[in-house]
Amino acid sequence: MLTAQLANGFQLKQLINDYMPSDEDSSGWATCLEWPNLDYHASRSHRARRAVAPVRVSLVQYKMRSVESFEAFAQQVRFFVDVASDSKSDFVLFPELFTLQLLSLLKDSRPGKAAREVAGFTDAYVTLFRDLAVRYNVNIIGGSQFTIDDEERLYNIAYLFRRDGTVGRQAKLHVTPNEARWWGVRGGHAIEIFDTDRGKIAINVCYDVEFPELGRAAAHGGATILFVPFNTNDRNGYLRVRHCAQARCVENQIFVVTAGCVGNLPHVENADTHYAASGIFTPCDIAFARDGIAGEALPGIETVITQDLDTELLRRARRGGTVRNWIDRRTDLYRVRVRTPDGEEYEI
Repeated sequence: MLTAQLANGFQLKQLINDYMPSDEDSSGWATCLEWPNLDYHASRSHRARRAVAPVRVSLVQYKMRSVESFEAFAQQVRFFVDVASDSKSDFVLFPELFTLQLLSLLKDSRPGKAAREVAGFTDAYVTLFRDLAVRYNVNIIGGSQFTIDDEERLYNIAYLFRRDGTVGRQAKLHVTPNEARWWGVRGGHAIEIFDTDRGKIAINVCYDVEFPELGRAAAHGGATILFVPFNTNDRNGYLRVRHCAQARCVENQIFVVTAGCVGNLPHVENADTHYAASGIFTPCDIAFARDGIAGEALPGIETVITQDLDTELLRRARRGGTVRNWIDRRTDLYRVRVRTPDGEEYEI
């Protein structure tokens, strides 16, 4: 009875009792046949790769303006943190030295003295941002702020305020000629890699991103996102930061987020004009954003840009991308030597 079906590829799976009790010829029995599709191949029972949850980042392109009090400054900062928190961002980045607007609270003085007076707000600045990070549940890279150490030396330091209340610090390592001449800023002495609840990150303060060795050190330390707070007064300076930021993405196959200031401070020497078109940049490969730009602000506009970044894509690109800049380094011909804060050295 089943000869024709079996000859055409049907397979007998089982007999079914009491299928049709009224059929006397079969005594109520039936057969279960299956005709398999020979071109179908069952997929694996598990995924070959597991995508991580995306990391959501926000940047603040901040407009410089005079303020009447520290509370007025705090109110502006609180607004932008609230915006990032509403977007459920994991990180929000502010520009380098956007705290210079606090100079509008001080009497006119020489640039070097004025920088040290701004450093007098550091404790209040740290307290403000640490509280905001916890209250709004977002990790904040608070741009940078002048800070004086125990030996009265002036540094330009970027602070990481984690949402668990802890604080990290990355001093600007490479000081521009203007910073040294006008303000007396010194360069820092340590490359920091920060652990966060969304993976490892690093910070290059403005000029630092123009030195590729720091990007190498960050990637070697496991950082997947490099945050670059910057402050440039014209398009030339901005383009130096931007082009180098995108180069770090390609060289190290990491994400880079930049944030700068716009607007003017007419009465502040060496920080009177500001130019920026802040952005979120990716490696240049098929899996990433077109032109390597995940998000970008218009020049001269105060705004917030938010974007999701999937760090799993970086791992895949390093292993099987069109190019594999990180893996294909010729470390037999060249290496970068890094010195740790405690004086030890290692090569990458």
